[in-house]
Amino acid sequence: MTDPRTTVVVITHNRRPELLRTLDRLAELPERPPVIVVDNASADGTAPAVAHRHPQVRLLRPGRNLGAVGRNLAVRQVRTPYVAFCDDDSWWAPGALSGAADLLDRHPALATVTARIVVEPGGEEDPVVEELRTSPVPGPAWLPGPALGSFLAAATVLRTDAFRAAGGFHPRLWLGGEEELLAADLAADGWWLTYADWLTVHHQPSRIRDSTLRRAHGIRNTLWFTWLRRPARPALRRTLHLARTVPHDTVSLRAFAEAAAALPWVLRERRVLPAEAERRIRLLEGAQRESKARRYVG
Repeated sequence: MTDPRTTVVVITHNRRPELLRTLDRLAELPERPPVIVVDNASADGTAPAVAHRHPQVRLLRPGRNLGAVGRNLAVRQVRTPYVAFCDDDSWWAPGALSGAADLLDRHPALATVTARIVVEPGGEEDPVVEELRTSPVPGPAWLPGPALGSFLAAATVLRTDAFRAAGGFHPRLWLGGEEELLAADLAADGWWLTYADWLTVHHQPSRIRDSTLRRAHGIRNTLWFTWLRRPARPALRRTLHLARTVPHDTVSLRAFAEAAAALPWVLRERRVLPAEAERRIRLLEGAQRESKARRYVG
């Protein structure tokens, strides 16, 4: 059951064992997707290990850690209509890539399909799944699942041309909540995003991670997205909510300071979303406030 419609893109940095496990799982998929790995300047022997164990994988080595922008680099090489992202500690279940491609084939106004995330080794659902399943965003009758206001890169198949036209991941955001800005720009371009409960991605979180850096980037990038795309009143409301609810420590202070220092850039680049796209984001505010999966801790 080979399926030539989707290329899988994986970004990695100094997580060789996890990456090799992911590539083993991807190589076992019945779809036999082409795989592109972007090695973000690993110093643990990642590149030679991949070349030896998975010579069929296309390996890109930009020479520095590009974060999420490594995905943009890979998508330039993609020749399939769809691209599936996964992290070096996650992998797609058999049949999920074909199922997502079928949905994208069937619905030409659909840009992304996000799958159910199962956390390993226990096999329980990620807490964010319930939010995706019960998304309050209304969608057109033809949409095959709940409409979403954003997506999770490591669990999503995207239409390659839509990704490119929207500009991909913004280089300034680097990594941590980088999807929100791209999702909003896809919506502004008229695309729809959906969740497919019957498709699965497995995630076995790596122990090699800098949770405090990820938290700082998450807060900063949330602020930047809010200031770049939301109207003034909702932007102020979300900024104040973050200021009240994030941990009051040096990590949060640094994130707010870094975000504020870029205000000249924000004002130059600010482009408020069209009314329909803003409506989708506004409807998500309540769910975001109550979310158990959006805690800026660590």
